[in-house]
Amino acid sequence: MSVDAETQLKDLSSTLSQVEAVMDLEALRAEVASLEEQAADPGLWDDPDTAQQITSRLSYRQADLRKVTELRQRLDDLGVLYQLAAEADSAEEARQTREEADAERARLAEEIDALEVRTLLSGEYDERNAVVNIRAEAGGVDAADWAEMLMRMYLRWAERHDYPTEVYDISYAEEAGIKSATFKVNAPYAYGTLSVEQGTHRLVRISPFDNQSRRQTSFAHVEVLPEVAEVDHIDVPDKDIRVDVYRSSGPGGQSVNTTDSAVRITHLPTGVVVSCQNEKSQLQNKAAALRVLQAKLLQRKKQEEQAELDALKDSGSSWGNQMRSYVLHPYQMVKDLRTDYEVGNPTPVLEGELDGFLDAGIRWRKQQEQEQD
Repeated sequence: MSVDAETQLKDLSSTLSQVEAVMDLEALRAEVASLEEQAADPGLWDDPDTAQQITSRLSYRQADLRKVTELRQRLDDLGVLYQLAAEADSAEEARQTREEADAERARLAEEIDALEVRTLLSGEYDERNAVVNIRAEAGGVDAADWAEMLMRMYLRWAERHDYPTEVYDISYAEEAGIKSATFKVNAPYAYGTLSVEQGTHRLVRISPFDNQSRRQTSFAHVEVLPEVAEVDHIDVPDKDIRVDVYRSSGPGGQSVNTTDSAVRITHLPTGVVVSCQNEKSQLQNKAAALRVLQAKLLQRKKQEEQAELDALKDSGSSWGNQMRSYVLHPYQMVKDLRTDYEVGNPTPVLEGELDGFLDAGIRWRKQQEQEQD
């Protein structure tokens, strides 16, 4: 084994040990055992919502435990693989074994690094599902098109990770794209991960809507909220809301529903407006819209509690109005303006390859928090 390989193995083992300590494997095993006991209860599905929460959390926690256990086993096996390379009977066998070991070492480094980033998500709401709102800003039809591109980017990111999503509402623009959209990402630490995406995203390109093919700069804003849980005690009295119903519609105003099933809720004390039109019934749409309203009110509550440095909103605005630039012309680049992380090919990013930006953003945020302490 080369000196570099031996050094990296020691570094990887040290990093993984820190991850194991933060995850508290004994506590994790105890939680998995408790959840397994609850999941085995014959009456579990008498309450489908609670049953879904328990089984989902059990699946996520089992995956966490399995992941860190497998990484430790693979790291131990890697040391043995390098030893086999050193003891090989022929130079060719030694070379092949070393190449196999080097490839596994690179994979392990990437996976342990990703797991380490997860341990940095220790905020009050970081474990929760994420509710994402996207709205077009300056830039006219290009901005509406850009907002739709961003929505697709995040949905593709979730798809790449096998994270279920629920689209609550899409408000389509007249010519192309969307005015706004709201959707939920169901995944462990979805809020903590995606919260670093909050802010204004800027696109520079040759406008496909300009018959003179001029360059256009357009903007869209991304807001990320934690899903509200029962323990949050966000009470929304009926007297504080106005509920309007209307027909769901698709692009260009084309009707996609012959009944008034879409729901718009206005919170009278704050003026917050949310809507949902993608469920099958008015009752389901109202329930989904209420969840989004509660998430927004939870954000306001958090802001009031942490007025001097709001963890949910001011952290986004303190990064500046523009948090990332996507340039398609005259050159190609995507650059995060906080972390300076950048890639030269925007296409994979717009197809959902966001993990590099997310990891850099999470590390950057943690560093900012440490500097402020």
